[in-house]
Amino acid sequence: MFGYIIVNKQELKFREFDVYQSYYCGLCQSLKERFGRRGQLTLSYDMTFVALLLSALYDEPVESSTCKCVAHPFEAHATSRSVFTDYAADMNLLLSYYKCLDDWTDERKWKGRLRAAALRGRDKMVEARYPEKAEHIYTLLEHIHLYEKAQEPDVDLASGCFGEIIGEILACRKDEWEDDLRRMGFFLGKFIYLMDAYEDMEKDEKDGNYNVFLLRRKKLSDDEAFEQEAYQILQMMMAECSRIFEKLPILEHAEILRNILYSGVWCRYEMIQKKRKQKDA
Repeated sequence: MFGYIIVNKQELKFREFDVYQSYYCGLCQSLKERFGRRGQLTLSYDMTFVALLLSALYDEPVESSTCKCVAHPFEAHATSRSVFTDYAADMNLLLSYYKCLDDWTDERKWKGRLRAAALRGRDKMVEARYPEKAEHIYTLLEHIHLYEKAQEPDVDLASGCFGEIIGEILACRKDEWEDDLRRMGFFLGKFIYLMDAYEDMEKDEKDGNYNVFLLRRKKLSDDEAFEQEAYQILQMMMAECSRIFEKLPILEHAEILRNILYSGVWCRYEMIQKKRKQKDA
């Protein structure tokens, strides 16, 4: 359930993309330092967005540096790191571990079990740093599991739980921005959950897995009506998320963040549409 909150590279200036990439590489380095190479493998664009957003909102020092890594062994590349890069690394590890467990529990995916085993112990480090946050996230994931097991047809229930998870992650401090960040994360998380369901429809139908959009399409019994409704739902989630974002006093990196929220999040949707049209042709 990762990889949807990305930039649209074609619409970014070169300098802006370099800044974005430096936060991505900074997150990668934070994962490596805190959790080793196994933790580094959980790197995601979604948590890069979290690190960038929180670093832009709060007046905390950002350390700029360069490094070489396995992906770039011959050329040093820029990294940007702040306290929120480390925080995003912790949340990235925790969600990745819980997702691996979920893959094993729900679908008996051996890869999920093996990956969870590889991360075991590292999740305890995060839980020790953020005990209340980790417990809340775990409880919400359990609720999602119960909704999915019950084949819940309401598009708002399971997706709402995942929205609360992302809201919990964005609300990193109890301050004047907590409510807005929590609300922004709520709609962003619902978008992620529902976009993941939308992309996996064919696979879930073949495997017999729960998918709230499959249930909705079956109820409507009209593919065109379903496609219009699914798009409207996804659009509403991002409209609300973006509306709240615009209330935040963010100046630095604002255009990169707008690129993600207004354009980047739709890249996968357009790719899915293109793939399905080619398949039907």
